[in-house]
Amino acid sequence: MTRNEYHVVPDGGGWKVEQGSNVVGTYDTKQRAVEAGREAAHGNEPSQLVVHTSDGKIETEYTYQGDPYPPAG
Repeated sequence: MTRNEYHVVPDGGGWKVEQGSNVVGTYDTKQRAVEAGREAAHGNEPSQLVVHTSDGKIETEYTYQGDPYPPAG
């Protein structure tokens, strides 16, 4: 089963949540973007939320439902 992946990324003076090339929403604060990203990810499990810093680096990742450990292979 394919995992849905969401990213919280900087967007000018604000933040946005993306799923692939689609913008799920834009927000004034990073905190609100993370909250919205979590809601979207929980609503479309199995999923992953990747939160980026203001310079675009990965800060943290959250995985929801069905992340196999250890990975196959």
